[in-house]
Amino acid sequence: MGGKQAKILSEELLQEALAYVEHYTQHPLRNRVMLLLSHKAVLRTKEISALKWAMVTDGKGNMLDVLELPDSATKGQSGRTIPLHRALHAALILLSLRHHPHLKDPIIASSRSGPMTAASVVNWFWCLYRRLGLSQCSSHLGRRTFMTNAARKISDAGGSLRDVQPLAGHANLTTTQRYIEGSALAKRKVIDLI
Repeated sequence: MGGKQAKILSEELLQEALAYVEHYTQHPLRNRVMLLLSHKAVLRTKEISALKWAMVTDGKGNMLDVLELPDSATKGQSGRTIPLHRALHAALILLSLRHHPHLKDPIIASSRSGPMTAASVVNWFWCLYRRLGLSQCSSHLGRRTFMTNAARKISDAGGSLRDVQPLAGHANLTTTQRYIEGSALAKRKVIDLI
């Protein structure tokens, strides 16, 4: 992510993006899942393209409450278990009901056949954000938004930045910190609390 960092997306703009993929794209369910995997499960494009149904379902095809991401599907052996956000969980159920996939099938399938490649996922996000007028945004937007929001809310859940780090799949806390956008208002509030 050298140089300029990706922006973060407000919840309102995320809802706008979800509405757009639902009404104006060829594969609305798949595209909803792809957007939520980035914004609510903090997945990299490589990880999105590598997902199989076996990573989110049990042996009988029932949806799990977590995504089991093996090292082989990640960057730098950063396999992890990620609790599924309720919106992502619901979208995965709808997608599985529509396609009746096998455990080895890709979750994010291309229009032709097989999984979308990581490069195709990058291009998909690039095109989506430009259609929404977000010309400075990249496929990292979801990860940066997730990490920033998680860092701001983790203490409310009784955790710390160390709990955000494994969700992001970072071996080093410093890497996670580079993704987080600061807030001048939060800095002022914390000074007033001390």
